[in-house]
Parts: sequence; structure tokens; C-alpha cells
Amino acid sequence: MTDQKIALRDRARRERSQKFIPCNFNVILKAPEIVSASTIASYVSYDFEPSTLEINEAFLRDGKTLVLPRINGDQLEWVTWNGDSEQLDTKKRIMEPRGNALTDLSQISAVIVPALRIDQSGYRLGQGGGYYDRALPKLNAWKIGLVYAGELNSEELPHESHDIPLDAAASPSIVVRFNR
Repeated sequence: MTDQKIALRDRARRERSQKFIPCNFNVILKAPEIVSASTIASYVSYDFEPSTLEINEAFLRDGKTLVLPRINGDQLEWVTWNGDSEQLDTKKRIMEPRGNALTDLSQISAVIVPALRIDQSGYRLGQGGGYYDRALPKLNAWKIGLVYAGELNSEELPHESHDIPLDAAASPSIVVRFNR
């Protein structure tokens, strides 16, 4: 991990905490890739991350299968979640689902990814653990990151050979697709 990425993460976290305003990301519910998806990988947001509460509830209400990440060693595995908070392990920093891990990842057709910043090529600045960098290559799914307004960078973010660009980014008001 480069010093430049560490400095960018620190600045992004500080800026996000200072200007945090709760909002929703329901704009992605109309994206054709989400509408047509039967199984969606998302996450349970925490702290100052863009909230996934409303979109996760909408996915379940629309009859979609929702899978959430769980850390296993240095990897993410995906577990089906039915919306029951009792099924979430809250002892860690992030809430993780209990249950058996999904074995057929080809079922996942869209994945919602957390990000601190996303550039115009789709490269994201994550929290720094590398979990999504290791998980995304295993998914043949549409990849969309959630960021607040102003966190979609016009400047290129530093990225490394293992970084996987996203297909799109969503702010509370717009979905931006990246050209590939």
C-alpha cells in the first residue's frame, strides 16, 4: 500500500466525518442491472459509510436474494441474508451474517461495493484491507460503488495492478457508468 493511498484514505475519512449528512441511495434501484438481478451482493454499512439500509430492504421487498460479506481469514465470503437482524453478528467492527457461505458465486449478478472515493475510470479507494480487491475478481457481476456527492473524483486515484475498476458509481442523486 502506498503512502499516497494512506494519506488519501485519512483525508477522505476526515472529510466524510465532518460533512456527514444521512441520505439514501435509492437511485440505484432503477438501474437496469439491479432491476434484472435476482441475487445481489451488498453490505451492512457502518459509521460514516453511505447507508445501505434502505436499498437492502428494497432488494428483499422486491424478492431478490441478498448476500452479505463475511470475513474469513483474508478473504470475503458471501452469506444469504433474509433481513433478520438476529442473523447478524455484531461483535466485530462490521456486522456480518451468520450461516453457510454461498458456494456458487455465479448466482451473484450485481455487487454493491463500499468506497471512500471513486475516480472517473472506476477505480475506488477502499478502507485499505484489500478484501474487495481479492473478492471482486471472483465475481462475474455488475460492480457499483456507493459514494456521497463530491466523492466521485475527476482526478485519477492511485491504483495498483490488483485493483479492479467498478462498472458504475452511485451518489444519492445519480448513477454514473464508466466506459470500458
